[in-house]
Order: sequence, then C-alpha cells, then structure tokens
Amino acid sequence: MGKYAKEIAIGFVPAVLLFLPFLGVNLAPLLFAAVAFTAVFLFVKTKSGGVSVAGKRKGADAKPDYLGFDEVGGQERAKTELMEALDFLIKHEDVRRFGIRPLKGILLTGPPGTGKTLLAKASAHHTDSVFISASGSEFVEMYVGVGASRVRDLFKDARRQAEKQGKQSAIVFIDEIDAIGGKRDGGQQREYDQTLNQLLTEMDGIDSGRTPRILLIAATNRPEMLDPALLRPGRFDRMIEVGLPGKEGRLHILRIHARNKPLDPSVSLEELAAETYGFSGAQLESVLNEGAIYAMRDQSPTISQRHLSMAVDKVMMGEKTDRKATEEERRRVAIHELGHAIAAETLQPGTVSQVSLSPRGQALGYVRHHPKNEQYLYARTHLEQQIMVALAGSAAEELFYGERSTGSRGDFDQALRIVSMMVDSGLTRLGIVNRSMVTTEQLMNENAAILNELTERTRSLLAERRDVFDRALDVLLKDEVLSGEAFRDLLAEHGRLPA
Repeated sequence: MGKYAKEIAIGFVPAVLLFLPFLGVNLAPLLFAAVAFTAVFLFVKTKSGGVSVAGKRKGADAKPDYLGFDEVGGQERAKTELMEALDFLIKHEDVRRFGIRPLKGILLTGPPGTGKTLLAKASAHHTDSVFISASGSEFVEMYVGVGASRVRDLFKDARRQAEKQGKQSAIVFIDEIDAIGGKRDGGQQREYDQTLNQLLTEMDGIDSGRTPRILLIAATNRPEMLDPALLRPGRFDRMIEVGLPGKEGRLHILRIHARNKPLDPSVSLEELAAETYGFSGAQLESVLNEGAIYAMRDQSPTISQRHLSMAVDKVMMGEKTDRKATEEERRRVAIHELGHAIAAETLQPGTVSQVSLSPRGQALGYVRHHPKNEQYLYARTHLEQQIMVALAGSAAEELFYGERSTGSRGDFDQALRIVSMMVDSGLTRLGIVNRSMVTTEQLMNENAAILNELTERTRSLLAERRDVFDRALDVLLKDEVLSGEAFRDLLAEHGRLPA
C-alpha cells in the first residue's frame, strides 16, 4: 500500500479541492496559505543550498571543462611545487608505505591574473578528480549560520559528485578565501566567525583513509589577511607563490593564446614578450585579443606586429581618447615625454620602446619602457636612475618653459614611492632604520635631500642634450609616435648615445 501512497495522494487531493466548493467551502484562504508556505520553503532551501547548486554549475557536471598543466604558461616553478603536492592523491601506496600524512589544503597566493584558478583546474585534471569551485563572497550573508551551512554543503557536494562519477578524489577550490578566512579580532562578526569555524572543522574532518579523498585548494592575493588558524600545518600545508611571469614565461603564455589566431608571419612573439615586462597572464591574453580586434577593425586577414603594439598600449594605458589638446599643450606634452625618453636611454640604454603623443586613459602622452635584463634586486644606483627618469619630464618642462605643469603629478608619486623603498631598504643616509623610530621631520629632510640632488643631476643631463629635443620634437609632433629604434637613431645622429 505504501508504495502507491504518492499516486493515491496525487489523484485524491485535486478531487477533494474540486469537490469542496460544492459544499460551500471558501478555498481562497487555503490557496493563499499554500502559496505563502511554498514561497518560504523555496527561499529557505535556496539560502541553505546555494553553494551546492553553484558547485554543480561551476564544474561538477559530467563533462567538466578541464585543462592540463601544459595549458598553463609562465608558472613552471609553481606547477612543479603543485604537482609534487598532488602526488598523495595519485601515489596511494607510496603515501601509505612512508606513513605520510596527506595534505589537506594548498594555498595559492599572488597578484590577480597570474593563473591561480587555472592551476586549480589543472590540478583536478592531473589527479583525475572532481572539481568543485566557489568564491569566498558566496559564503558571506547577513543571516547568521547561512555561511556555515554553505561550507558544509560544498564539501558534501564534492563527495557526492565524486561518488556519482566514480572518482577516487575531489578538489574543492575557494577563490578569494580572504573574504571568509580573515583574521578574527574578537568583535561581533558572528557570521564571519561561524563560517570560518565551519571551514576549519571541515578541513580537520578530511580523512586520508576515506574515499573519495578531498583536497582544498584556495587562492588569494592578500595572504597577510588570513587567520593564523587557517595557515597552520594540518590545514593549509603548502603555500605556493604564483607570481608575475618572466620573459620566457610570457613567451610561453603568448604562444598558448596565439594558437587560434591568424598571426602575420612577420610577427615576433619574442619581441612582444620583451615589451610586456610586468604583465600578468590575463593581461597577455588581453593583448592578443585586443590585437585581433584591431586587425578586424582594419579588415586585415592577419594580425600584424603593429596591431599587437597598439594592443600593448591599450592594456597598459587604456583606449585612445578624443581629447583635442591645443598646439601649445601638445608641444609641452611632447617635451615632457622626450625628457623621460632621453633620460631613460642615457641612463639605461636600449630600454625605450616607444614615445607617443596619443592621449590614452588619463595620460596625454607616454613613454613605454622595457628593460633589457629583468631584475628582481635593485642597488641604490639603479633606483636613483629610476627616480631621475621619473623627474625628467618636469625637468624638461622647466628647461624650455621655466616652470612645471600638473602633468608631472604621477611622476612625482612614482619618485616618492621609490624613495620610500630606499628608506625601507636602508639605502639612504639614515641607514638601516625602523620607520616608527624616525621622526616625520627626519624622513621629510632625507626625502627632500634625495629628490633635490637627483633633480639637479637630471637638469644637467637634459641641458647637455638640448639639441636632441629640437629634431625629435619635430618628428613627434608630426607623427605622434616615435619608435625606440628611431629615437636611438636620432640620439646617434647627435652623438648622444652613451658609450
């Protein structure tokens, strides 16, 4: 009888509802109560089960969009570390034989756009695991207990999907984990604390002997914000830095994203990799995408080096603006940018890639630099040269106009940041100091002394090369763009290239 109860109810309830009006029963209150109950039930169910649904949507379906480690470019060190940490999901016998406690969590840290999410997806492919993803913000709600419930559902869904697909393991990926894993300060943020406590409980409950095995991978660009309880051994056992790619890494990334694009045979990705110093993987992908858009606008069958160069400028500075500067403003901007270029090429030969007079973003003109050799440690001499390059724009304006303009504000901010780095690194006359032990007056005096000295040196350098301005100014005002090679030729004509 019990197995037919559902069918009997489906047939009986509508019959009763149709018969009651004949007895004079008013059904309106009953219908209203039923609708209200259904609405409340669906609202509560959605609130408590949102992450589980999101997990299914983001990667737990039957044929998830996985990618391998060979599809992630520019992160060889991070990939090597990650693959070593993933061995416990693959080499079960070795792990058991050596008595190794399997890892429960891996934390990926680094700037935005460097490929942390891609590495997590590649980890799932490498270990043949189910991949469930969520963002830290999905757990944050104004209702106490909702976030903790969603954390529980996330891990339950990972196990359920792994069992459903016949997988031995599942990877749970939480992006921007600092949204729920921030340091607890003893305040009244009960919802945040309960969510974090539930996450810690779930990580402690990961059992290496239980199948399917669960591994938590999280990503953040603010690791210093995370609670110490989350970072201790036994929870996040590995912290892997995913930094900005070097030149070889950028070239690898560019080749990956160029596979489906019709590049002109004359395009040099090696040259493009050199020009994109400091770009993340996401920015490099955007360069090739914007280059393709420029080629489509020109109705060109292929993407040329010119299209890619324009794309680099757009990603760095923004789209061209329609500002119409006066002739006097254009001349002042040209002198300002040439000051930067002359100082850069004199102090660090071969680093100027382009001088432009085209307004982009908030800039009326710009100089694009790319270092010949990428450095990660800087001596005082190099930092002083960087400051001189930053100050050269305003120094050039003073040389020709006798005064500065507001266009130097960004340059001064850059110079001040470098001076601050020098102070913190013990590269000033203050020696090795702690900022809390130095008065504001001492810092201001040292800051002023460094900038005044370097300003005078910059003025002298530009005054000695005043003849270069005249020829380069005519070309820049006419063409609005001066390539690095053309600029070096002008310097060579005047015998101003450094020996």
